[in-house]
Amino acid sequence: MTFSPAPIPSSTAPLRAAVRYGVIALLGLAVVAAIIAVLAAGLEGLWGALLGSAVGGLFILATAASVLFSAKLPPTAVGAVLLGGWIVKMLIAVIVLGLLRGMDFYNRPTLGIVVLASLVIVLGAEMYGIFRQRVPYVDSPAGDPDSDVQ
Repeated sequence: MTFSPAPIPSSTAPLRAAVRYGVIALLGLAVVAAIIAVLAAGLEGLWGALLGSAVGGLFILATAASVLFSAKLPPTAVGAVLLGGWIVKMLIAVIVLGLLRGMDFYNRPTLGIVVLASLVIVLGAEMYGIFRQRVPYVDSPAGDPDSDVQ
């Protein structure tokens, strides 16, 4: 009889799950918001819902993705990636919303509601993905000669 233990998940498993659940939630929200917006505001509502899903969802997913991609870097590099990513996200959001300000092909209230909904729903889905993962950790007992902790 052979014994093959279950594979141990990597330390990035919760981050990958967060991104996966966030993308699924964003796609689901985009579909539901688009249907409701078309019924409520027609074609303009559809554009507002799709733009709101993209702006809000990608804003949150970019943070989780940057944390995932920088997980193996030293702490100072992670801080630089997160700070730089935040600045880039803010610039992109301001530019996109500035470009959309003068246009009238979308429904503004729909855009605002869907942006807020996507921020909350995608962040909640990411939290669910993180909390759902089980990653083992080991504490060495005090005085263990094999321990690196002094």
